[in-house]
Amino acid sequence: MTRKVAVIMGSDSDLPVASGAIKQLKAFGIPFEAHVISAHRTPAQAEAFARGAADAGFGVILAAAGKAAHLGGIIAAYTTLPVIGLPISAATLDGLDSLLSIVQMPPGIPVAAVAIDGAQNAAILAAQILALSDDALAEKLKAHKLAMAEKVMEKDRMLQEEIRKL
Repeated sequence: MTRKVAVIMGSDSDLPVASGAIKQLKAFGIPFEAHVISAHRTPAQAEAFARGAADAGFGVILAAAGKAAHLGGIIAAYTTLPVIGLPISAATLDGLDSLLSIVQMPPGIPVAAVAIDGAQNAAILAAQILALSDDALAEKLKAHKLAMAEKVMEKDRMLQEEIRKL
């Protein structure tokens, strides 16, 4: 059975972006839970969640946060599970502050990072991690990549037809 993915948001305002990860997890049939846990306003809750995540059946944690995006680092400090940071864009620095907060972790506390607002890639990366021990999920990922390739090839066929008409 596939382990669950946790989608942790620093604020409910992160849901419009994080929903892209949730939709992708659903498309792969990956069980997940989503919660709002603030690194700054509920640090004890963040610690408790991270410490108990493996025992609760999680295999990967996605930490979506904006501005001073410390959520992924706080979670990573208390678990050995892989943590993927999803930087959320904010009005002030367009998400660069979030990205830098996620990727500039100290030695020993790794947090993977995806693009600013890159929720779909965060979910795909989580699926790839889980697929290391789940052959059925690995097959779903292969099918997903084939479907993407087919869409590109179809667009190229359409382009070639359009060029012939010129």
